[in-house]
Amino acid sequence: MLYWLYNNGNEGKAAMQLKKIIEILKADVIFCENEEIEILTACGSDMMSDALAYVKDRAMLLTGLVNPQTVRTAEMLDMPAVVFVRGKVPGEDIVGLAKAKGIALISTRYRMFTACGRLYAQGLGGGTDDI
Repeated sequence: MLYWLYNNGNEGKAAMQLKKIIEILKADVIFCENEEIEILTACGSDMMSDALAYVKDRAMLLTGLVNPQTVRTAEMLDMPAVVFVRGKVPGEDIVGLAKAKGIALISTRYRMFTACGRLYAQGLGGGTDDI
C-alpha cells in the first residue's frame, strides 16, 4: 500500500519544516543535523519500488521497513528525511549509513495510515492524479 501526500498541489510553495513534522507525529529524533529542513511531499510505503516510482521533489519517506535499503532509497531520491512508523527504530548500521548520507531519521509510534493522516490534516496533503 502506498500513501502519497503532496502539499496542497502547490509545487515549490508552502513547505513544512521537519521540526513541525516531529511535533505532529510526536516523534523521537534518531538522527538529525537540521530540524529546519523543508519538506514538500511525503510518501508512505513499505515497498521501496513504489517510493522509487512516485516520489517527487523534497519528499520524506514514511515506512515500517528498518533496513539499509530504506536509507539507500532515500539517498537515491535525494530525500532529506525518513520516518519509521509503528515505533520502529533502526540499528546502528542503518543510523551510521544515514549519518554518512546526511539523511534525518525519526521514529513515531503512530501507524503509517495515522501518521500520513496527521500530516495531511496539518497541511502536508492533497494528492496527485497520476497514482
